[in-house]
Amino acid sequence: MAEYPISSQMRTFVAKTESFSSDDSSLAGLRQNYDRMCQAFTPPTPEGLQLSDFSLGGVGVRSYAPMAPVPIDGWPCLLYMHGGGWVVGGLDSHDFICFELANVLQVLVIAIDYRLAPEHPFPAAYDDCRAVWQAIQAGQGPHAINLQRLVVIGDSAGGNLVAALCLGLRDGGQALPRAQVLIYPGLGGPADLPSRRDCMDAPLLSTADTDCYLALYLQGTGKPSAYAMPLLAEDYRGLPGALIAVAQFDPLRDDGMLYAERLRAASVKAVLYPGKGLIHGCLRARGHVPEVDRLYDYLLHFLRSEGLTQV
Repeated sequence: MAEYPISSQMRTFVAKTESFSSDDSSLAGLRQNYDRMCQAFTPPTPEGLQLSDFSLGGVGVRSYAPMAPVPIDGWPCLLYMHGGGWVVGGLDSHDFICFELANVLQVLVIAIDYRLAPEHPFPAAYDDCRAVWQAIQAGQGPHAINLQRLVVIGDSAGGNLVAALCLGLRDGGQALPRAQVLIYPGLGGPADLPSRRDCMDAPLLSTADTDCYLALYLQGTGKPSAYAMPLLAEDYRGLPGALIAVAQFDPLRDDGMLYAERLRAASVKAVLYPGKGLIHGCLRARGHVPEVDRLYDYLLHFLRSEGLTQV
């Protein structure tokens, strides 16, 4: 790790994260270790938030609702798609960021418990996210949601699902989110992107890891689709405006940069956050690493500018 000039606080975060790895390389072992790591970084539920687990469109979700009167037009809402290489993670793994978004912005957050690969390869996760979106559009579920103030957001594999969902909705002529937010996304960029080589053995995510996760997600799907690898799309016109935050020391860095470039070339507003000093998976370092706190500040500012706030 010496060749990556990350801060001492980030090194401490990496060491703590890596302390949960083990010799058990089975899928069950991988998921168990990931869940234990996530738990160690999850703060208590903030007072003033109500959590509910239910189904939307036949898919499990968790809502994070402020204990405040429902706005007249319904809740501004963030639809969250978690990271984990499409293989690990779930509702509990990303409580930490959903807590933060719902609590600070005083908006409704809904997280999607999409099916995981390799048991459920593409298009299962994509289909689940789309089913939840359509259920929300149809007014299903216990919450009144303002469909004009609905943003999709995700990190890593979740960022992939965000981009894929936006492409699929546009292609189907369906209602689009107000904005899309992708945090260090994996978008199926070409193998010769510079970041694949420059960050080959970067902390917490290597190029080999990204290849492995993508292979598990795509297995048996034949010719890759733009809904699995959004950088395969031929047309980016008409997509929602985007915030794309990348991490400097991440083999997936150039996926996000290329996506921003493609959106801008198609006259779609795209804000690129360069993530200086950041690594993949660093969202959990909130409150411990100043450069991660700066990312959150930028993210929250962007969401407020998109009308995603009650305060």
